[in-house]
Amino acid sequence: MLQDRDRIFTNLYGFHSPDLKAAQMRGAWDGTKFLLEQGRDWIINEMKASGLRGRGGAGFPTGLKWSFMPKQSDGRPHYLVVNADESEPGTCKDREIMRNDPHLLVEGCLLASFAMGAHAAYIYIRGEYVAERFALQRAVDEAYEAKLIGKDNIHGYPFDLYVHHGAGAYICGEETALIESMEGKKGMPRLKPPFPANMGLYGCPTTVNNVESIAVAGTILRRGASWFSGIGRPNNVGTKLFCVSGHVNKPCNVEEAMGLTFRELIDRHCGGIRGGWDNLLGVIPGGSSVPIVPAHEIADAHMDFDTLRNLKSGLGTAAVIVMDKSTDIVRAIARLAYFYKHESCGQCTPCREGTGWMWRVLTRMAEGRAQKREIDMLLEVSTQIEGHTICALGDAAAWPVQGLIRHFRHEIEKRIDDYAANPHSESVMIAAE
Repeated sequence: MLQDRDRIFTNLYGFHSPDLKAAQMRGAWDGTKFLLEQGRDWIINEMKASGLRGRGGAGFPTGLKWSFMPKQSDGRPHYLVVNADESEPGTCKDREIMRNDPHLLVEGCLLASFAMGAHAAYIYIRGEYVAERFALQRAVDEAYEAKLIGKDNIHGYPFDLYVHHGAGAYICGEETALIESMEGKKGMPRLKPPFPANMGLYGCPTTVNNVESIAVAGTILRRGASWFSGIGRPNNVGTKLFCVSGHVNKPCNVEEAMGLTFRELIDRHCGGIRGGWDNLLGVIPGGSSVPIVPAHEIADAHMDFDTLRNLKSGLGTAAVIVMDKSTDIVRAIARLAYFYKHESCGQCTPCREGTGWMWRVLTRMAEGRAQKREIDMLLEVSTQIEGHTICALGDAAAWPVQGLIRHFRHEIEKRIDDYAANPHSESVMIAAE
């Protein structure tokens, strides 16, 4: 269990003021100049030693990502871009940071930019986040006024920070689509390589990081890598924001130690499963793009990257969507399939054509108007989409469908049998509506 003294986001719920003075009383901007004086290499090595893995979903080691940036400038400026396009269904952690503890993010931007030789950073914020943008912009303005950032600041490292408002497209959460969007083009992912560390924003070396990954940097550097790496489980260390929604008695956002079990998370913070543990059907543990895990597999599983990957799912953004036995699981996954169909940018044929096809087939399956051989056909098509697109949206669309078939094939077959036995029954007609 995470001790209060180890919490990084001490104003997660907005009980205190988010402004600069209050943030400094909570420890933000404490000794920032001293940290910068330790040098770029020290900061990157400390981040590597901390074991922090990217909090945006993929779990790539943050310090390693920073070290990919060129050591010497070839004349091109370096950029840090913070991905605040939090559009994954079920995920609502970054908005709390920007609304209630924005100075942790602003300070993290300065430290990360210094470590990568960047004199400018951009925070790309989701189009629907209006209050969050105002809160974040206010924090940036305060930091400029206090000369904490800017061309001529008290830290002696010229640094500018810009808040860039997106237009509400899910695809812009993919790092290269985000860069395209910032350049004023359509948010469509780029083919990699070249990777952003070599050719990113405006053709310059760029690193794209999630809000939570950057916001924890200041505290990690102040308290030391060994403190952070001492929390959690091997290779899955530190604290993590979990967003728990769905069929629990008290849905919540909570900062916890990485690797606590699902049962501990739900009983300690969410008041248990609605209707008791016997009523649990399944859980989507990392935002809507990871496959569902059935109740008996997830109940005592550790909530970390490696454990959930071994369960053929993933921790993702740690947006835990809990479903009890009242859930129409086929319809729920069909609803997610519609989301990915809607948000596909249409650049790659497998995703553009496949997402709509999967949604249409799933909609029929939810009503029972299908044949059993179509289940394997659906699985086959999902594997032809997965891994065959420029970005991971194809994977994100395929995985929920694969999870449904892997664990709940019997549910689809039962629908088909029920419909075949009585195609005009009342229950089928209600489902069709």
